[in-house]
Amino acid sequence: MRKKTGIAIAALVVAVFVWRLVLLLGGEDTGGSGFGGKPAVAVETDSVQTGPVREIRRFTGTVRPLYQYVIAPKVSGRLLQLNKRIGDKVGAGEIVGRLDDDEVQQGLREAEANLEIARAGEAEARSRFQLARQELDRAQNLQEGGFVTEADLEVARSRFEAEKAGLELAKAQVQQREAALERARIQLGYTQLTAPREGYVAERYVDEGTLLRVNDAVLRVVEIDTVIVQASIIEREYGRLQVGQEAGVRVDAYPDAVFTGRVTRIAPVLREETRVAEMELEVINRDGRLKPGMFADVTVVLADKARTTIVPLKALVRVGEQDAVYMVEQAEDGPVARRVPVQMGIRGVEAAEILEPQLSGRVITLGQHLLSDGNPILLPEHEGKSSGDLEADVAGGGR
Repeated sequence: MRKKTGIAIAALVVAVFVWRLVLLLGGEDTGGSGFGGKPAVAVETDSVQTGPVREIRRFTGTVRPLYQYVIAPKVSGRLLQLNKRIGDKVGAGEIVGRLDDDEVQQGLREAEANLEIARAGEAEARSRFQLARQELDRAQNLQEGGFVTEADLEVARSRFEAEKAGLELAKAQVQQREAALERARIQLGYTQLTAPREGYVAERYVDEGTLLRVNDAVLRVVEIDTVIVQASIIEREYGRLQVGQEAGVRVDAYPDAVFTGRVTRIAPVLREETRVAEMELEVINRDGRLKPGMFADVTVVLADKARTTIVPLKALVRVGEQDAVYMVEQAEDGPVARRVPVQMGIRGVEAAEILEPQLSGRVITLGQHLLSDGNPILLPEHEGKSSGDLEADVAGGGR
């Protein structure tokens, strides 16, 4: 008995399926609208809006300091004092450390003494020169009166020339000693480690007591009040980027913060092996949260309009080589989908700008890929309210 009941139920199910199939093929399905026998398709819709839209591209990059330099000694010596540690602020021209300068001080004193000796020699040479000039003048006057011979005059003239050369030599020796003294003073200045520009100590390589050679690294200083974000751009995006474009920067350390910057430099060449070019952005970093070495997610605004006609990006369909949307149209037998070819402008992730034609009303956002022009549609019993102005504020079409 149970076997016969099961067979009867199965036969009933098959009969119902066949009946529904016949109704569907005959255009008599209760879900149809009578338009050429096409079945109605359940869809979702949204409103055509007027609002802002932005086209943005996303890139990955690294935070770099605006500039950086290493403080290193120009002379060898033992490090006696180093008064900066990691994170300390450094001012332009500030003395941050000092080397043992005993030997240099001794050299300075020797240079000062040598200069005094040279100046004394110059004074003596000048005195002899003046005396020789007086004797030459007297010999010339006497020779005119016939009181001295020509030979005596020549002796006076030769002595004058010799003393003149001696004075020039003494002057040169003074200049040489002055240069040596200045060099000793410079050497003494080298024992003081000075920061040429302001910044922050990023690394401290040595401690007091270390015996340093010339150019041994002591501190690395970076400037981070403004930082550089370096990013790579692919060839396809190269032509759309230009200096001055606004950019947003996010880092993992502060996922909810967006730092504003601008494109400042774009490399004039692409690397042959990767077909990418380097781009630099400057970001004001007064609070110091952006640190060199951080991974950066960069979004650059390629185009921006404050008010234009936009539709949800998910409403767009591609028919051949033409972009189109399906609009809701009310017909005698109910709503139908009307395909409208469109010319797009700015394209974001959430919205796309429609340049032509002028659209108004509701656009189909779900189910449109099952539609053809004039296809009957089933609208939700309670159509959702407009989602408000759509703004493409995240990267679209990125890498």
